[in-house]
Amino acid sequence: MALITRRGLLITAAAGTGLTVAWALWPRRYDDAPAFAKNVAVFGAYLRIATNGTVIVSNPHCEMGQGVGTVLAQIVAEELGADWRTIALEPAPPVPIFANNRLASEWMPLIMPPGWDLQPDENDILIRRWSAMRDFVVTAGDTEVIAYEPSYRAAAATARSLLCQAAADRWGAAVEETDTRDGFVVWGNEKLRFAELAEEAVTYNVPIPPPLRTALPGNARAEPIGDAPPFARLDQPGKVDGSATFAGDVRLPDMVYAAIRQGPVGATSLVSVDRKPAEGVTGLIDVIKGDDWVAAAATSWWGADKAVRLLRPRFTHKGSGLSGEQVAERLDKALDGPAKGGRSGYRMFARGEADAGFGQGKGMAARYAIAAAPHATLETGAVTARFGDNRLEIWVASQASQVARRRAANALGISEANVQIYPMPAGGSFDRRLDDDLVAPAAILARDLRRPVQLMRSRMEESVRDPVRTPAAARIAALTDTEANIKALSIKIACPPSAREFAQRLFNDAHPVEAIEASSGEADRMAVAGAMVPYDIPDLAIDHYPVRIDVPTGRWRGNAASYGVFVTETFIDELASRGRREPLSYRVQMLAQNIRLANCLTRVAGLGEWDGGMDNSGQGVACCSWNGAHIAVIASASRASVGAEGGAARGGFRVERLSAVVDAGRIINHDIALQQIEGGMIFGLAMAMGCATGWTDGYPDARALRDLSLPLLADIPEIRVDLIESQEPPAGLGEIGVPAVAPAIANALASATGLRLRQLPLLSGGL
Repeated sequence: MALITRRGLLITAAAGTGLTVAWALWPRRYDDAPAFAKNVAVFGAYLRIATNGTVIVSNPHCEMGQGVGTVLAQIVAEELGADWRTIALEPAPPVPIFANNRLASEWMPLIMPPGWDLQPDENDILIRRWSAMRDFVVTAGDTEVIAYEPSYRAAAATARSLLCQAAADRWGAAVEETDTRDGFVVWGNEKLRFAELAEEAVTYNVPIPPPLRTALPGNARAEPIGDAPPFARLDQPGKVDGSATFAGDVRLPDMVYAAIRQGPVGATSLVSVDRKPAEGVTGLIDVIKGDDWVAAAATSWWGADKAVRLLRPRFTHKGSGLSGEQVAERLDKALDGPAKGGRSGYRMFARGEADAGFGQGKGMAARYAIAAAPHATLETGAVTARFGDNRLEIWVASQASQVARRRAANALGISEANVQIYPMPAGGSFDRRLDDDLVAPAAILARDLRRPVQLMRSRMEESVRDPVRTPAAARIAALTDTEANIKALSIKIACPPSAREFAQRLFNDAHPVEAIEASSGEADRMAVAGAMVPYDIPDLAIDHYPVRIDVPTGRWRGNAASYGVFVTETFIDELASRGRREPLSYRVQMLAQNIRLANCLTRVAGLGEWDGGMDNSGQGVACCSWNGAHIAVIASASRASVGAEGGAARGGFRVERLSAVVDAGRIINHDIALQQIEGGMIFGLAMAMGCATGWTDGYPDARALRDLSLPLLADIPEIRVDLIESQEPPAGLGEIGVPAVAPAIANALASATGLRLRQLPLLSGGL
């Protein structure tokens, strides 16, 4: 949270005024920001109040459907006492005041030298300086509310106090007797609009610390306006009527369109193109070549895409083309290495003496295979660039816009100060927009073509260049007593050091091949973080076996929890079944130190109509804690023919219902929270049913959405979600819905069919 001082307010007020002017240059179809460029009172970088009463809230995050702008605006509206109908959002640029210190504290160690002693503390002065120096404004890790709510609430409280001071002086009242409500400062029967006081209010002294509300006013949970829910999403109208502008919707005077082709994954170089067939394409303007890519520019994107296909580019590739079988062999070899004289893994977590005692008592082991998962975003990558007078403008949906700015500047050899980024909303991301690999080619095209250019990927090209969620192999073993109580648990996961590889690309602008080289063989705590079980197990060990697979890997919705929870929760279920223990109570009795998760399990039993989950019940349960949130899921499944109605029906089974209870602390916007959980659960369903790829000759096998066996609307089962509201700090909601769904479905299928599925997707080997 930024420290608020009088000097700080003046500095950020100056920055905020400049920001308003800068965003007034944004050519978009709606003109809210330009209308507020003048006649505003600036209350720091987070919010401003216009003379017409509009409260303008800055949003430094990439809007990817998660509703973060609405949530931040609601925080301001509640604390300020504003009328929701007067709230407006404005994108904010990557500047130090918006640095994500919470995320920096988690990611900074990824690029520190071995032995660097740094605890993940967002208030550490080294982390804050590092974050500010890098303009570390990143949307990821479910940190948008956790990291930013204190600053936004403090800014709103400061503005409220200043408005009340100004009003109290006019009335000759004690400031303690005033309050704000519905966009007014009120004192008894007297009231003044924010707009009447704003310019005067900024001249008063800033209260230190800001006087936060101890309880939100009665109007905070406002009555619905018409059919709209309280605090309705601010981005919803534009998405409903089609007026919302995404990166691919940008239109500039004299703009041309470009399509690109790149080689297979790995170290590739462009060898040749056959330009003659492409020259007959109507509207073709030019062909531009890079070291490992070629692009065609035309008067329409369809013409550009047709031309680039007719170019038939040829690429060289160092080494043999990668195959899915080779990737699986490398993973298995790494996991089996110690038993065959190979290297041991890195111990990432240890409790007690997990290595001692295996082979004694009643033990069990299982092995798991996890396929690589593409992001499969609805919107493919798109960047619009305009270059002139040694200045570059970029329109892009980016989760790390300062990285996009840096890469664009480096591509043209110009100063970052000469690059202006205009943040756009993303049509889904699932962390794909952390890798801004289209920005540099777009900048080069704009410079060489000497006119604005919109570079957009085809679906196939998006699939080829996708840094997938890492594939993995895992082995888990448990030592139990005669009553199936777990005494020791050993979890070994073989996978690339994906977080370290990603960090090389993000922080050091490393080429994907360079990032793989730099991270090869390194231990990665984040790669196995999802296997950290919430249970009270006396002896526990988690090991990472780093594997080089020569395929770029990256972050994905749910990240390591998307496969780690699958491994642990299906195995826990097997232990319960083997010991003839009821699966839900078996978990609860191991959660003495995690009361919130135990409460989720207890409540989901009623919500999901749990009948014990024993043989032939068709019910399965799974749970996890992730990013400060807790979830328990019950899946109801049955045998079915392909195409059966009433739920997700694929390959001989049907998921009829998914029920979840979530404890994510204090809920700010109930509707958005439900949307996030439900969306995450559908994402988890997709992961269970498909959403996977292998490779042939270096190219992904899944190159279109139809190749991924994603659930269709008709496949979605009944979904029930119950949110436990508490006064615990808000937790992340974007990822917690994902991890527990696949293991709950697998456990339900085991109950229905007697078969234990130990791979993702579940039907990799057939049912």
